[in-house]
Amino acid sequence: MKLSGVDIMPSAYASWVGQAVVLQVAAGDLRVPLRGIILGESEGTVRFRIGETWDIDIYKPMILAVEQDNWASIVMN
Repeated sequence: MKLSGVDIMPSAYASWVGQAVVLQVAAGDLRVPLRGIILGESEGTVRFRIGETWDIDIYKPMILAVEQDNWASIVMN
C-alpha cells in the first residue's frame, strides 16, 4: 500500500479480520488461548469477539500469536 509515495506495511492482523482464530495472549506470567473472531484494530489494540456478543479490546503487545481456529468449522457443521 502507498500513501503519498511512501510504502506502508499492512497490519499483521488485517488478513485475520472476520475469521475464527485462536489468539495466544500473555498477561503477566499467564499464557492464555482465546477463541473468537478478530473484528478490527486500532493503533494499539485488536477488537476481538468471544462468543456471540462479548467484544473486548486486547493490547497488541499482549498477543503472542494468531492461529486459524480449526475447530470452528467442525462446531458450525
